[in-house]
Amino acid sequence: MARKRDHVAPKPSGSKSGVDSRSWRDWIDPRRAGWLRPLLLFVPGTIIARLLGAPGPWLFVLSAVAIIPLAGLIGEATEELSDELGPGIGGLLNATFGNAAELIISMFALFEGLDGVVKASLTGSIIGNILLVLGASLLAGGIKHPVQRFNRTAAGVGSTLMVLAAFGMLVPAVFHGLVGTKVAHLEHELSLAVCVALMLAYLLNLVFSLVTHRDLYNPAGEEKHEDGPQGAPGRGPGRWRPVILLLLSTGFVVWMSEILVGTVEAASEAVGMTQVFVGVFVVAIVGNAAEHSTAVWMAMKDRMDLAVGISLGSALQIALFVAPVLVFASYLRAEPMDLLFTPLEVAAVVLAVLIARMVAEDGESNWLEGAMLLLIYAILGMAFFFLPASVAEAAEGGSPGAHRQAEAAGGGR
Repeated sequence: MARKRDHVAPKPSGSKSGVDSRSWRDWIDPRRAGWLRPLLLFVPGTIIARLLGAPGPWLFVLSAVAIIPLAGLIGEATEELSDELGPGIGGLLNATFGNAAELIISMFALFEGLDGVVKASLTGSIIGNILLVLGASLLAGGIKHPVQRFNRTAAGVGSTLMVLAAFGMLVPAVFHGLVGTKVAHLEHELSLAVCVALMLAYLLNLVFSLVTHRDLYNPAGEEKHEDGPQGAPGRGPGRWRPVILLLLSTGFVVWMSEILVGTVEAASEAVGMTQVFVGVFVVAIVGNAAEHSTAVWMAMKDRMDLAVGISLGSALQIALFVAPVLVFASYLRAEPMDLLFTPLEVAAVVLAVLIARMVAEDGESNWLEGAMLLLIYAILGMAFFFLPASVAEAAEGGSPGAHRQAEAAGGGR
């Protein structure tokens, strides 16, 4: 405990410029930022707008903004519970609730039959974490620190697992190209088997990071908050505060997600964007906005192990946990969802994973690498923006309607 305080003490003693930079970083930190709290006004605003019968595009924007501070509150509550319960259970909580907003949004879209939006949001979360979040972190941190270093072994493990996830997306697409649409039931069975493998990889990763190689991910024990009075005091009477906050925030995310998904089609038609583009960029960014800013904030503090861990870890959770859970959940409806992504989605994920592997190889980063990642993300964004809706629907073949038509044409199962 004493060592921890000695580590904290030098920070405030820095001079006026040190205080200013610290307050600026606090503004970015979603757990302490004042800008998240006012955005909570969008929650009652969305509810009122819905009761008044506001147009779909307005409800989409209002609910999307409302989810951002709610996701930040989920992250704040999870962080406090992690400090209280220790790194083992805390890591599991972070894995479970880190992408809660994304999972809830996708679950509503799944049971609305919007398989294209679900798959697009999965793709968007993966490439967004690897290219946008990691790129912004490397750029922001690199501007302040010429060369930043991180644990290349831990980053290498994460990027290798992402190769497995990309392989899991690639195989169903190759299988679909070989057998066509006449044996959709085989595609479902293959997707289910791939999901079991991905979930097993996720569980093995939890054992690796939380049990057998725990010191690799927390070598100096510095991940306990070095910067705030938030973590330590008030553990007695306020012990249930994070639990209540987590439950309330998750409940409101469920409500806002239901509104968001219900207006996706109207909003995409109103602004002339395809559902694939909305899923890959808008829904994915909204579901992870608060978590994204945390990674950038950590990079600016030169805590690159955490910044890289947040970006790769979140992408891993989406690919190895959220995607299989959604496929398993789809068996509760009439027509299950498969893992057949469009060729552009598969190419985007494979490209992002290869780049993440290259960045993790040397254990060093600079601002130019961050800028390159952001430019690649922008190029992919333009490709998805100009992708015609008809091409995306024809390439996907993953919606319940598409499968029913294919099976009717091919004589069923």
